[in-house]
Amino acid sequence: MKISYSAPAKVILSGEHAVVYGKPALVSTIDLRLKFSIWKEAAKTTDRDILFISQKVKNYLTKEKKGFINIPFNFKIESDIPIGRGLGSSAALSVASSAAFLEFYTGQVFDKVIVNNLAYEIEKKFHKNPSGVDNSTVCKGGLIMYKKNISLEKLNYRITKNIEKNLLLIDSGKPEETTGEMVKLVKSVGSVKSVKIILNQIEIETKKILGAIEKENVDQFRNSVVANEKLLEDLGVVSDETIKLLNDLSKFGVGKVTGAGGKKTGSGFILFYAEDRQKLIKYLNIKKIIFYKFIPDNIGLTRP
Repeated sequence: MKISYSAPAKVILSGEHAVVYGKPALVSTIDLRLKFSIWKEAAKTTDRDILFISQKVKNYLTKEKKGFINIPFNFKIESDIPIGRGLGSSAALSVASSAAFLEFYTGQVFDKVIVNNLAYEIEKKFHKNPSGVDNSTVCKGGLIMYKKNISLEKLNYRITKNIEKNLLLIDSGKPEETTGEMVKLVKSVGSVKSVKIILNQIEIETKKILGAIEKENVDQFRNSVVANEKLLEDLGVVSDETIKLLNDLSKFGVGKVTGAGGKKTGSGFILFYAEDRQKLIKYLNIKKIIFYKFIPDNIGLTRP
């Protein structure tokens, strides 16, 4: 029998990097998904990442003294989520595969809390020092306020249509650096004091963006996007190439990097608020720049 689980992509609206240091991050899952399927098959896989995930799950089951059968398997990954662009592709894989392996080895469906804890341990392999925001968000789904090792709150409201309808995700290019390398880079920017000041300011903008969503205040949302991008540039996580792209797109609206960013070439996806979405889409098509419409997801991990 084939077992499949699906998990969505995520977009950090505000709180990149600050979340690593205990500041809040406001995150939304979006309607791009990864599906992980597994079934019994004698042929053994040689994919190191999948074998690592499988072993992590078996280690957990052994530690918790939960009976399981070590069955040979094969797998398939089907994904709409761009890899290495700050949209949580590895988190979606970690969450969906953890859930699938748990059920595959035991015949039982496990609680999302257990799945998420396992996925976080797996994410450490991919990102060295992850905050946990990516896996927690894609597991839970919806609009999330997250604080590392403190809280995860699924908010009981959504991004309002007057904001959502003007949002796009625009690809600035795949970063050369990994998320772990970008987190390390932030530690080396300027003095410890200057970094703390920037992170504190990012926290303020996170609260402002949340307030803008609550009050359906488009002007406040737009202004916080601009301020947020400037702070990320001050942290040194936005490339010159991406800054130029944002300047070129400024005639259509405002945007900010979402995710860990990138310094050498691309910085991943940009969350962009368009004043005239149709004109922007026409421009992006002419320039052959990849983009997605921002469509929120409220489900999180699911068994399709």
